[in-house]
Amino acid sequence: MGGRERDIIVASIFVVLIGLLTAFYYGRSDHIYRCSVALFGLSIPLWLPKVYTPKGTLKNLLAPVYDAEIMAFLGVFIAIHVSLVNVPFTTIDLFHKEWRDADMISHFLGGLVLWLIIARVLVEFNLPWRDIVKYSIVAFYILAIGWEVAEKVSESEISFITETLGNKIRDLVMDSLGMIVGIKIRKKITSFRRS
Repeated sequence: MGGRERDIIVASIFVVLIGLLTAFYYGRSDHIYRCSVALFGLSIPLWLPKVYTPKGTLKNLLAPVYDAEIMAFLGVFIAIHVSLVNVPFTTIDLFHKEWRDADMISHFLGGLVLWLIIARVLVEFNLPWRDIVKYSIVAFYILAIGWEVAEKVSESEISFITETLGNKIRDLVMDSLGMIVGIKIRKKITSFRRS
């Protein structure tokens, strides 16, 4: 893993760790869980490549985890998302309470990272670029719409989360804008370059 990308992931872990300490201080059990999962997830690209080299189809499916640039994007997304849900050193929840539109930031970054991950897997199957774009867009919308449906279904379990159809559409628009940016920047990402 490159030094710059590793530094970005480590910085993201530090931001999430501050979020975890804040959650402990204010007794936010939901945020303790969220930050703990984020810390574990962000640590994977730091240690997994040192201990495991996948082969065959598993190598293709895990390619994004071994891609330092994509993992750096993921780290930034997770650090920002966690910080929106509970602003460090405060009890402010921009995502669900104080500024409900903060989820636009997470949906944009999430759309960007989701598309990069999907496309990176498809690159491993040596598909033509046109097919990578086509299949990645289909997979992207299956996952993005599936996420919105799952959120709607879980609303009854979380009292302070209720989203309108307009909010769901806006979320998908922001996801899509992130995907479009991913398609545009993919030439700058080493793992997408073709010789």
